[in-house]
Amino acid sequence: MHHRIRSAGLAERLMSADEAAALIQPGMTVAMSGFTGAGYPKAVPGSLAKLMAREHDAGKEFRIKVLTGASTAPELDGVLAEARGMELRLPFQSDPALRSQINAGEIDYIDMHLSHVAQHTWFGFFGHIDLAVVEVAGILEDGRLIPSSSVGNNMTWLRDADKVILEVNEWQPDGLEGMHDVYYGTALPPNRKPIMLEHPEDRIGEPYLHVDPAKVVAVVETNAPDRNSPFNPPDEASTRIAGHILDFLEHEVKRGRMPEQLLPLQSGVGNVANAVLAGLASGGFRGLTAYTEVIQDGMLDLLRSGVLRMASATSFSLSAPGLEEFNANVDFYHDKILLRPQEISNHPEVIRRLGCIAMNGMIEADIYGNVNSTHIAGSKMMNGIGGSGDFARNSFLSIFMSPSTAKGGRISGIVPMVSHVDHTEHDTMVLVTEQGLADMRGLSPKQRARLVIEKCAHPDFRPLLEDYFDRACRDSLGKHTPHLLGEALSWHQRFVETGSMRP
Repeated sequence: MHHRIRSAGLAERLMSADEAAALIQPGMTVAMSGFTGAGYPKAVPGSLAKLMAREHDAGKEFRIKVLTGASTAPELDGVLAEARGMELRLPFQSDPALRSQINAGEIDYIDMHLSHVAQHTWFGFFGHIDLAVVEVAGILEDGRLIPSSSVGNNMTWLRDADKVILEVNEWQPDGLEGMHDVYYGTALPPNRKPIMLEHPEDRIGEPYLHVDPAKVVAVVETNAPDRNSPFNPPDEASTRIAGHILDFLEHEVKRGRMPEQLLPLQSGVGNVANAVLAGLASGGFRGLTAYTEVIQDGMLDLLRSGVLRMASATSFSLSAPGLEEFNANVDFYHDKILLRPQEISNHPEVIRRLGCIAMNGMIEADIYGNVNSTHIAGSKMMNGIGGSGDFARNSFLSIFMSPSTAKGGRISGIVPMVSHVDHTEHDTMVLVTEQGLADMRGLSPKQRARLVIEKCAHPDFRPLLEDYFDRACRDSLGKHTPHLLGEALSWHQRFVETGSMRP
């Protein structure tokens, strides 16, 4: 495997994962690669978790602060959570064990916009980065690094950490080399310059990551796959949501608001998002582009069929069949996919310039268009806001989508008032459920409320929402955004007490 490590100097620092993990000390702030289960270190976190467990068994405290690009996988978030080894985690997660500890108050969790993580690190908001553990696909003779299947915040971790551990993963295909565009032109205020990216396919950086060789304290060889996240086939609700969105996009083209090739697509992760992508193929669209965070199975399908001309992202998020397809045909995808640092893939300036179409999932929305995408009943963290806020506020078109009910119809996706606000009514243009689509552009709060109730609410909950809104219009303190404050969150309280929002 040593052919992946072509730098003689860095090859001298080869060691086992156990030896590398021993370099991590309690109390450290450790930045690790990884974004939605791609490109995360596979070996060192497991060895570190075993070390933590031994220390805990001996009555010693061993916890660290962990920063990543987004969610990772059981081999990182899972093992460290099970070892009770994290005292702080940011900026996004999806691991059940980690989520459980966050909601139990055992881990401090910072949920934040993904575009902010790198710059907050540059500003020193997270304190000192003691060590970085970064997966790469290879090391060149001059010490430059071939990025792995995600870029995420790796440029920042490698630059700002005092020490660096590199995991060189032979499982990652050789064809990844050249698919990355790492931009090193970002400066701190007041010396910032515009990001000169005008089209999704523009290259503004270089294909490699840089690291000061003097900071590299260990190189670990691995051969392990990225996390295989299965996607369920689209169910009836997802298919209907996709249909509403596709009809809407066709209408926008006919109205002359968008070209036939649409505008660059951004899509959140999940089955509903994949159903929308699948629907684009049957909708007759061709030559589209994507400027998004992750490449999902659905985007590979669109690239193969020619519906999608190219896709820019910061990471892959593929199922097992998707990984197999990409690895087997990496040469085909090489010139059709660009992976960038997440502060560029999610950069508000670039998103605004390109005029993206943002399509993201939600937990619930209220009748005025405020969206909750992170918390159950206002206080229980699900995963995090991710990049949805980066795109929702800055895109040409901001769409949020979800089934109208959950938990067998016991929970309504449309409520009088959301229990937690991630995206205000000012950032939400379109709401979609399987019931219908509400285009709220150009509408006042009360106009939005009537439309959302009519188009998006499930029939079982629609009369309750209509009754609430009518009484609020009559009895609320103000008539601009009518609410009954003593009743606005009663649906959530009823769910907490009985397991259902139904009266």
